[in-house]
Amino acid sequence: MELDLEGADLKSVLNRLRRAQGQISGVIRMIEEGRDCEDVVTQLAAASRALDRAGFAIIATGLQQCVTDIDTGRKNGEDTEPIRNRLERLFLSLA
Repeated sequence: MELDLEGADLKSVLNRLRRAQGQISGVIRMIEEGRDCEDVVTQLAAASRALDRAGFAIIATGLQQCVTDIDTGRKNGEDTEPIRNRLERLFLSLA
């Protein structure tokens, strides 16, 4: 299954990943500076949420593409169970 992100979807995912990258850099800097544990954990939680949101956006795009693939496969009499299983594993990997 090849992921095809373009336009607004691509921009949104890249923005979320860049935000997470900046937050992770901030966490590293905070730890190196010996900052308060609560501040570090708060920043780390924000980075985790940004990564989760990017992952969910990617999965949502993949779901759209896979639904189309499944519909096409069904129309052609193909076994669509492998696509469904791969989607399920992807979704659960972020749960």
